[in-house]
Amino acid sequence: MLVGRLVEQEAVERLLARTQAGESGVLVVRGEAGIGKTAVLQHVRASAVAAGFRVEDVVGAEAEAEFAFAGLHQLCAPLLGRAAELPGPQQAALGVAFGMREGVVPDRFLVGLAVLSLLAEVAEDGPLLCVVDDAQWLDQESAQVLAFVARRVAAERIVLLFALRDPGGTAIEAFAGLPELRLEGLGDSDARTLLATAVRAPLHDTVRDRIVAEARGNPLALLELPRVAPALQLAGGYELPDVVSVPHRVEDGFRRRAGGLPPDTQLLLVVAAAEPTGDAVLLWRAAAELGIAPEAAAPAEAARLLELDTRVRFWHPLVRSAVYRAATPPDQRRAHGALAAVTDPQVDPDRRAWHRAQAVVGTDEEAAADLERSAGRARARGGLAAAAAFLQRAAELTPEPAVRAGRALQAAHAKHDAGASEAARELLRVAATGPLGAVAQARLELLRAQIAFHLARGGEGPRMLLDAARSLAPLDSALSRDTYLEALDAALVTGGLGPRGGVRSVAEAARAAPAPPESPRPADLLLDGLVTAFTQGYAAGVPGLRRALDAFARHEQDAHAENDSDDRRWLWLAGRTAMAVFDDEMVHVLAARHVRLAREAGALATLPAALLVQSVMLVLAGEFSRAAEQTAIAAATRTVPLLHGQLILAAWRGRPEETTEIHATMVREAAGRGRGTEDSLAQYAMAVLHNGLGDYPAALAAATRAFESAELTHSNLAHSELIEAACRTGQPERAADALDQLSSRALASGTPWGLGLAARSQALASTGPAAEEHYREAIERLRECRMATQLARAHLVYGEWLRRQGRRQAPASSSAPPTSCCRTWARKRSPRAPPANYAPPASTHAADPPSHRMRSPRRSRRSPGWWPPGRPPARSAPSCSSARAPSRPTCAAPSASWASPPADSSGTCSSPDRAGAGGPAVGGVRTRRAGTVTAAGSGAPRGPDDAGGPARRGRGGRTSAHPSSGRAQRGAGGARRGRYR
Repeated sequence: MLVGRLVEQEAVERLLARTQAGESGVLVVRGEAGIGKTAVLQHVRASAVAAGFRVEDVVGAEAEAEFAFAGLHQLCAPLLGRAAELPGPQQAALGVAFGMREGVVPDRFLVGLAVLSLLAEVAEDGPLLCVVDDAQWLDQESAQVLAFVARRVAAERIVLLFALRDPGGTAIEAFAGLPELRLEGLGDSDARTLLATAVRAPLHDTVRDRIVAEARGNPLALLELPRVAPALQLAGGYELPDVVSVPHRVEDGFRRRAGGLPPDTQLLLVVAAAEPTGDAVLLWRAAAELGIAPEAAAPAEAARLLELDTRVRFWHPLVRSAVYRAATPPDQRRAHGALAAVTDPQVDPDRRAWHRAQAVVGTDEEAAADLERSAGRARARGGLAAAAAFLQRAAELTPEPAVRAGRALQAAHAKHDAGASEAARELLRVAATGPLGAVAQARLELLRAQIAFHLARGGEGPRMLLDAARSLAPLDSALSRDTYLEALDAALVTGGLGPRGGVRSVAEAARAAPAPPESPRPADLLLDGLVTAFTQGYAAGVPGLRRALDAFARHEQDAHAENDSDDRRWLWLAGRTAMAVFDDEMVHVLAARHVRLAREAGALATLPAALLVQSVMLVLAGEFSRAAEQTAIAAATRTVPLLHGQLILAAWRGRPEETTEIHATMVREAAGRGRGTEDSLAQYAMAVLHNGLGDYPAALAAATRAFESAELTHSNLAHSELIEAACRTGQPERAADALDQLSSRALASGTPWGLGLAARSQALASTGPAAEEHYREAIERLRECRMATQLARAHLVYGEWLRRQGRRQAPASSSAPPTSCCRTWARKRSPRAPPANYAPPASTHAADPPSHRMRSPRRSRRSPGWWPPGRPPARSAPSCSSARAPSRPTCAAPSASWASPPADSSGTCSSPDRAGAGGPAVGGVRTRRAGTVTAAGSGAPRGPDDAGGPARRGRGGRTSAHPSSGRAQRGAGGARRGRYR
């Protein structure tokens, strides 16, 4: 019986009603242990069954938290009869994840897509309710997949209901951001009503008030505390307050209740607690192995601890943990030993190996070897966290010291890759007891340096990595070169902290790296290119860097590679290096590949960094919605790269409150950490925000700090912000170095992105005809690359310059800017909107296609003929006047004229000339009759020709208006099951 909870009941009943009407729903029920989450779930379950729903249940179990996809298998096992209806790749991914077939490690998000499709197939027959209780104990892989599905159900008549205990396990973070229903304690009136159902005998008012007060509205406490309280206390008073929390006191009550049962019943409860799948057949086979008769279950059922029918269910999840923790170690081992004996080694070898390992006293090489094999299978399924758990237990069971140290080192690597660096550090202490060979010892020192850098981001990281690289040089030349490259990366990230941590000094040290093999790997080419660039100059390094990036783009990743020199780990640096040479297409390709490979491997230590590079690229390309999706995916990691992605996105969207809030959070979380690039990235975002809002002194201060970072100068992010802020404040001399560096780098790279940025910056620092020439050159060049935001800003500053010149119209043009990003910046800087009748300059390349976004930069790149041969032009006396003309009414979607009617509240252009058929060109292509154009990231419809590009293919082969168009693409969520194919 659910007492009270009227608001909660209404919420879930509305959810079920909407699902019956054709919508999907998701709800996370949160609260402390015993607060009534399970009761709410049971109420929803009963209501759903009465309404004709199919209901599938999953209960997370702490003992199964290390088994990859175990919770997901519980949910999907009854539904796998429909798996044959899924597309082949989805069937394969699901089969490999569940260990039902061999294959390469499945993409974690392809598994999510398969589960989404499977649930949609089942929901075609009628509404489906999936109930996941104790979701905090789900294995990491299952939690991520279920959270993925929950964020993408739309109109499949599916309800996903999760119960999470606060505080919970590591899986709880995966569900952050989903709709929540937080349960608080019952009110006094409802608490007294519930207490009356638990204590039939009359209670003295003082006793009842004491119980209600000490239970603090926790329903389970109201039901269970009176059961374990002595009758004398109920008659004359209640136990004195103590410091134990209500859930712990309730768990203690279950423990005492179980302790009063017969010995065989207690042991049967321990077996049931150790076997979390709820398989009644397996439980009775294990009981027979221990000589326990079926009658032993009756006292447990009578005590309301256990329910037995076709499945095994504890009366409350706290009963399981109370029973298992109360059992003596010998009883725990007996239970696991019996379960190992009756588990089929062919059907479920990993669970058998796990139970067998828990039954061992001391060490057992055979059991340890079984676990090591299970770790390999878990890694092949993408269960990196499970592999780490198996290897850790294998190390504990290994009798031979050298073998134990080696397994502990493997476990430490797996823990670090899975994002558990603190646990990895503990395992390194075990490995350090050795004995270890010279190579293993050097690898241990390398991992220690990697963990130290990952946790602290301090100046010691590059130094420790350099020491490890030198020690590896005579032992493993490939790993030594990789370590030198990692030291160089660390120096960039830390900003060159410490006397030996500067980027140039690390690059000089890396010149001593062993020679690469005859067929150098992409990582070898990248190391040589970076060393050349940092020791001999940018122009000298560009050819080598291009060769390295081309090698990364051509290289086929081995999905089974376990070597530390695996190229997957270098895509983070390769993507940033592509930014350094202004190669927008290469950034796009490498960043997308890095994210995909990190997902497939379940490598949570590297996924946030991969998502950061991709999200920055998406922001600069004006694809704000896709960038927002990436930061949402990364939310489960709760890392600094996630916050940086959110900060940069908020800054480019022009949201000062959100940007300031995220920045404050970063400052709090970074307290005590080294500053370096993390602080510089934040300053870059603040410079973007202030430049967008016209607060140029603040932008100059932030951009100056950002430009001091080796990483931000390497990736060319800070230059243009510093130049614009300095010119706008009338201090162009403060940006002279940035302008010289940007100009020379643009000439060396020869790409439209670099040449366009340099031309726009040169225009800001010029006057008269020279300025206009540079503005027009910037717009022409930036049209040829993905950088829609930079193109929008070029249009904006050119329009402002025209207004200052007293000109109302630019030269005639046959094309218009990519309106979405331009509108975003126009709204942020409307007081300085371009003049009426502004039109962008005509392209001098009439033969070019309407969009260059899908073109290779190699094909679209032209010789840098916009400067006199031999050298950049001398800078004219800059015109940095900040005088503004009076604000004019402007259209939020400037195309042929900035003086058109303003946008309506939806963000779409209200001018009939542009919204309807036959209107003027938008983005170089006439708008279609049904098309509308809205601001990037607004969530409103976008025109098929938005941003000057043709309609694109979605990931599932469907045509979508734009990569950020959300559910029109496969895997981004959709309205019907056909969208997931």
